[in-house]
Amino acid sequence: MANLTAGQLGSCMGFFLIILLWGYSELLSFLGQKAKEDEQDPEGQSLAGKAVPKKELKPVNHTTLLRCLSLDKVALGEAKYLLRDMFEFGTILAWFYIADRTDWLQESEKSYSRDFFMFFMICLTLTFAWKHISVMKDYAPPLHREQTEEWKGWMQVMFLLYHYFNAGEMYNAIRLFIAAYVWMTGFGNFSYYYIRKDFTIGRFAHMMWRLNFFVLFACITLNNSYVLYYICPMHTIFTLFIYAALGIMSHHNETNTGVAVKFSLCILLVVFIWEVPGVFKTIFTPLKFLIGYVDPRKPDSDPLHEWFFRSGLDRYVWIYGMLCAYLHPTYERCLKALDEMSNATHRNVIRGIIFAVCLVAGTAYYQHIFILPKFEYNAVHPFTSWIPITLFILVRNLFPNLRAMSLSWYAWLGKITLETYISQFHIWLSTSGIPDGQPKKLLCILPGYPLVNFIVCTAMYIWISYRLFSLTNSMKTILLPLKDNPALLNNLGVLAGGMCALYVFGLVSHFVIE
Repeated sequence: MANLTAGQLGSCMGFFLIILLWGYSELLSFLGQKAKEDEQDPEGQSLAGKAVPKKELKPVNHTTLLRCLSLDKVALGEAKYLLRDMFEFGTILAWFYIADRTDWLQESEKSYSRDFFMFFMICLTLTFAWKHISVMKDYAPPLHREQTEEWKGWMQVMFLLYHYFNAGEMYNAIRLFIAAYVWMTGFGNFSYYYIRKDFTIGRFAHMMWRLNFFVLFACITLNNSYVLYYICPMHTIFTLFIYAALGIMSHHNETNTGVAVKFSLCILLVVFIWEVPGVFKTIFTPLKFLIGYVDPRKPDSDPLHEWFFRSGLDRYVWIYGMLCAYLHPTYERCLKALDEMSNATHRNVIRGIIFAVCLVAGTAYYQHIFILPKFEYNAVHPFTSWIPITLFILVRNLFPNLRAMSLSWYAWLGKITLETYISQFHIWLSTSGIPDGQPKKLLCILPGYPLVNFIVCTAMYIWISYRLFSLTNSMKTILLPLKDNPALLNNLGVLAGGMCALYVFGLVSHFVIE
């Protein structure tokens, strides 16, 4: 107990309260349902055994949250689903702590075999392709939702296996995958804001909740720094840039000149922050408490180095994602015109030329950039990652049948990439119980059976990641009403106040224990 931080002690107290409130709400629900089943309907038939319709998730207000603390029966009934989600969420975080911060479970060493890595990826893809290919029946636009989710899914699998097997030779490819994720941040957010023109508080809160809710509690529970999970702060800052770029003076989004000026300002902003010496440190030093990180293996390193390195690698590609989103209608029209060409020979010749150009460009990129040593590659990556991304998009969408198809299981995995990214550190890999430690080893539940252990740990890990995805979204729906700003802000105020109170409790408890 003496090793627990104030945040961890406060979290324990909060989880204990959630268990009590959830248990009482479930008891009240059970007793109420039993009373209804004992009643008779007008025809004298018992209601017992009849299906109970599932309650829709409805937002709760701040007064309901506060009344739960006084054990108000009505409030507990209204918040039952929220309390149930909070209990499950807390239980999962407790498992994170047990798996990665105690010696209850063993850990094992990583080992890499290129042959096994490739064998596994081929088998997985063939399995996913067998009877799990989704085909759009109507016209399939380029970069449709299922296609981009599939793209995220197979990249995430490669990214995770890179960590699990310590496949160091794949470093440059992983850098490209992360760049593609950041590209999608620019593409997706620009598409949404440019088309929907929705800059409301509710939308902004939902976006920030999705990116940071889970990682916030992971940091508190495991006593880790925010930048250990660098994907989250990196996507957050670039999302904020996009939101500001389109939200400020949004009427200028209607003209090509206005959009061009905003793109230019985004580029100048990146150049100013990351290219001008001293500016990055000046801006982010006051935020060191949030984005500072020191690897325990390198205690003398600059706390801002990791953030500068991680965010700097993909500092331009989010802008390219925005540009692609802006040009997407033109790209779609060109593809549609190509698909509808009456002369099949001309159509095939044009596609052949495009494919050949992409092949030549891809080969040149591979020979002159991709195979560079790690540090040399890092130096050119921010300025060249757009090349393979563009080539992949062109080839993936060149043929209508290929464009319409996607592997649905990869697309499903693509929906939970944030959860699989964070969870891997603690319930699939192992940081050896060290706060802010890198996952250098593997979680071992079945010692002596590495492949069986891989299957068992992976199944648990994927299922838990999916549950975290579902819980994050359901709690967002309940706590953050999209179109009711006062209720949303009041709920956030109550949650923030509750977390502060628990932190004070943790500080006092920590002082008493010491």
